[in-house]
Amino acid sequence: MPYVFTEQGIAMLSAVLRSEVAVRVSINIMKAFVEMRRFISNNAVMFERISAVELRQLQYQEQTDAKLEQIFEYISEHEESTQKVFFEGQIYDAFGLLISLIQKAEKNITLIDGYVDVDTLNLLCKKNDNVSIIIYTREKTKLSDADVNKFNAQYPTLNVKYTKAFHDRFLILDEKIAYHIGASLKDAGKKCFAVSLLQDAGVVQDILQRLELETEE
Repeated sequence: MPYVFTEQGIAMLSAVLRSEVAVRVSINIMKAFVEMRRFISNNAVMFERISAVELRQLQYQEQTDAKLEQIFEYISEHEESTQKVFFEGQIYDAFGLLISLIQKAEKNITLIDGYVDVDTLNLLCKKNDNVSIIIYTREKTKLSDADVNKFNAQYPTLNVKYTKAFHDRFLILDEKIAYHIGASLKDAGKKCFAVSLLQDAGVVQDILQRLELETEE
């Protein structure tokens, strides 16, 4: 037995089957087709609007998928690495990374480096405006008061303090993000060294507290 009737099939069937039941069924099916045509005709505008909405949804979904793909691709390509190693001769790359880290600071920068000079200031001057700097270094630094005053005249505010408590170098941003740096900033790229992001926030606070205790007058 058939499961589906077409309008043309009913017309052909009614020409073959002439019983009372067949005629009545054929008429009812033809009426159903007529009613269906009337419904489609009366609601053509609504169907067009539904089709337009569906089309816009598909277009919006495609655009959204494309934008999300771009975002995920950007995040993947620009995801910050927690560790970076530079080899001898990669001076430009090393300075580029250090400058990008310095420019992340919004309020203050704390640099712990036993050997600083004017080259160190050439990096720190790339900081954002209104970001203050404190350098903790050894008392026999090559950085003179005149160098500090000249820096402050254009890129305020820089303070230099002295401590012997640290062997390693640390760059701390806004008192919450810290990087361990294997070489003095002034020597970046001259020899192989590494830069590592400290993951433990407690370590950052320990370093800052130690600075308060070990700073020399």
